[in-house]
Amino acid sequence: MDESSRRRFLALAGGGGLVAALGCRASGARSELVKPLPDALFIRHGAHNAETRLESLSPGQLVTPNDRFYVRNHGPTPRLSAAGWRLEIHGDAVARPVSLTYDELVTLPSRTITRYLECAGNGRAFFAELLGFAADGDPWRDGAYGVATWTGVPLARLLGLAGLRDGAAWVMPVGLDGDGYARPLPLAKAMMEDTILAYRMNGGPLPMDHGFPARVVVPGWIGAASVKWVGALEVSTREPMVPANTEDYVLLGADYPRPPPVLTTQVIRSAVCMPWPGLLPAGRRTIYGLAWSPFGAIARVEVSLDGGHNFTRVARLIGDDLPVAGTWWQLELEAPPGELSITPRAVDEHGHTQPPLSQQRLNDKGYLFAAPVPHPIRFV
Repeated sequence: MDESSRRRFLALAGGGGLVAALGCRASGARSELVKPLPDALFIRHGAHNAETRLESLSPGQLVTPNDRFYVRNHGPTPRLSAAGWRLEIHGDAVARPVSLTYDELVTLPSRTITRYLECAGNGRAFFAELLGFAADGDPWRDGAYGVATWTGVPLARLLGLAGLRDGAAWVMPVGLDGDGYARPLPLAKAMMEDTILAYRMNGGPLPMDHGFPARVVVPGWIGAASVKWVGALEVSTREPMVPANTEDYVLLGADYPRPPPVLTTQVIRSAVCMPWPGLLPAGRRTIYGLAWSPFGAIARVEVSLDGGHNFTRVARLIGDDLPVAGTWWQLELEAPPGELSITPRAVDEHGHTQPPLSQQRLNDKGYLFAAPVPHPIRFV
């Protein structure tokens, strides 16, 4: 979609809800995000982003409550109404354009999935802290990760309503935010049964900050692929060239070719769910954490107590262990007074594991940090 087409689309598809939202943002009458972001639950990164404090979550409860789910926005949250919203399915690779209201969308056969979302920059802070490499962007640690139960219509069913022409190869969800954020998907990924246009999150309507009225959920891929506030699905024979796949969510750096590789699948990761650094009374303690993989369920979490040199302990997995969602783990520890680091390393059911720090590739934007992270704790 070229710039002039996008401006026309935003003007036509957004309706009064989008115009009102833009007007409110311009006047400064509303805050840039909607839900409360108390310091006890979130670390703020600028005006539009909030990292979940993982220590605020309940061990064993895999699904992240909406009020604690991280926020990663490219701008202010648009205030859209269901009544004024439409989904336009169009492009040179559809047989017939389709326009759906919100009421029509929610009556279509739906699917409910439990999957995680994670920002591509989750772990960016560790490039500097562990490798001495100053990457561009907000210094997320581990909290740009959350699991939700999503309900929506598979993209395959929506595309079937429009009919696909021979040569259809790309599907680009386009958002109704101020810049019309868009990110194309290969048709094969869009047609997977768990790639959905979600309109419910954890049993209720999508919160505004998380994409109301509807957002794409693309399991296993970077969060930037799960476009929020979707107003259109553009189907094409050629890959659309937009900032999200040419400039923003690509791997830049000395080790990467030009044009740069486009980010798609996430990486397997784990985290200790404690403040950074941790502070605990000495003695027998239970340490909790999370582990997740874009490829399947977690098989085990190995733990090092010497800074990641030797992984001699195996944590116990607790609660649900769901593919492309994650699991909680716990470790019983007898800790004397002093300093200690706890380094988890996840292994999934297919044998994928976190690479050693020596194999973590650098990139200018600090994407896809996957190495095990020593979490510092002082026992007193």
